[in-house]
Amino acid sequence: MQTSFSPEALADPAMRASEEVIRKCVHCGFCTATCPTYVLLGDELDSPRGRIYLMKDMLENQRAPTAEMVKHVDRCLSCLSCMTTCPSGVNYMHLVDHARAYIHDHYERPRSERFFRRLLAAILPYPQRFRRALILAPLGKPFLPLLRRINGLRPLAAMLELAPDDVRSPAAAQSTRIAQARGRVALLQGCAEPVLRPAFREAAVRLLNRCGHDVIFAPDEGCCGALVHHMGRENDAHDAARRNVDAWTAEIEGQGLDGIIVTASGCGTTIKDYGFLLRNDPAYAQKAARVSALAMDISEYLARIDMPPVQSRGLTVAYHPACSLQHGQKVVDAPKRLLTQAGYVVRTPAEAHLCCGSAGTYNILQAQIADTLGQRKAANIDRLDADVIATGNIGCATQIARFTGTPLVHTVELLDWATGGPKPAALKHLPQE
Repeated sequence: MQTSFSPEALADPAMRASEEVIRKCVHCGFCTATCPTYVLLGDELDSPRGRIYLMKDMLENQRAPTAEMVKHVDRCLSCLSCMTTCPSGVNYMHLVDHARAYIHDHYERPRSERFFRRLLAAILPYPQRFRRALILAPLGKPFLPLLRRINGLRPLAAMLELAPDDVRSPAAAQSTRIAQARGRVALLQGCAEPVLRPAFREAAVRLLNRCGHDVIFAPDEGCCGALVHHMGRENDAHDAARRNVDAWTAEIEGQGLDGIIVTASGCGTTIKDYGFLLRNDPAYAQKAARVSALAMDISEYLARIDMPPVQSRGLTVAYHPACSLQHGQKVVDAPKRLLTQAGYVVRTPAEAHLCCGSAGTYNILQAQIADTLGQRKAANIDRLDADVIATGNIGCATQIARFTGTPLVHTVELLDWATGGPKPAALKHLPQE
């Protein structure tokens, strides 16, 4: 695609990077076939190619974003299916992230949108705040019918619908050390996952220990920054990245790390991109690149090391590949291969490339589209008639569980169980083996 950015615009490193991305697009349209919003809505402007035209016009001419532009950019899930499909190597992720930051800085959203975006940024990345908010959620659920009818309050309705009925207080994250360890890894503590599904992290620690690895939790680590990054809040995202880079660098330069392991693939995609995110920060660029190189999804790491002997559980597993894992990180075969080696029968649903609609805060801010995608995803999974659904991302687990009666667990929970760990709580209804 031809561009005509001014020399002044290209002096900005973010503009220069976006111009390079736009120039790679050849208008082929392959991306439209795999874009969830285009598949649902059939609007060219809700396809990656259409959004690239909008973003090019906005950035190239340094226009003030219009409500129409913002609507179509906001509808993007950042599922990155387009990047898997694209034959030209267009890094749509970096382009849309820059566009969102530009919109955040140059567009005055309606007051209710500004309020809910600030609220989400102030609560979700902080586990204690998030837990308190969920504890209070039942007080608002009786008002759901009213909230759904008031346009400006629909995000609040979506929050209440997503809130679980029971919020467990997990044990504090404790580093674990074993005798004659074969490796040492840092496990991302996360923000939403330990509140919604603390069992994910607990299973990961047990399994990594069983594989002969010390597991540490960096004391000053915080949210990875993905949630605020995808809302265009670049300063907040950079602050989160710097904090984590500092925390993990202390461990790398101390006793050393063999990997920075992530059980929430949405977080993993962002951490693997820290090197790009902080590329223009002379104090952090090199350290961030080193952290990104060490970051791995839990399934990616387990596929590289020796696993303990397994006891087959004889279950059929519907494996849901999270977009952030299959498209964002290109980790496709490892989870399925590990589950198969552990004795499970693994099936993948139709339209596995399409997003379930979770996408960070998307199922709150774009609830109608998210619900349609979630129902479609659950229907495809239910057709597999599996005993259990496995996935590698807390957002997907929360979203899909709303639309299916099949129990849903993290891939690592099944691997932990197969190698001597406890049966996942979601499977307690199954007969004892």
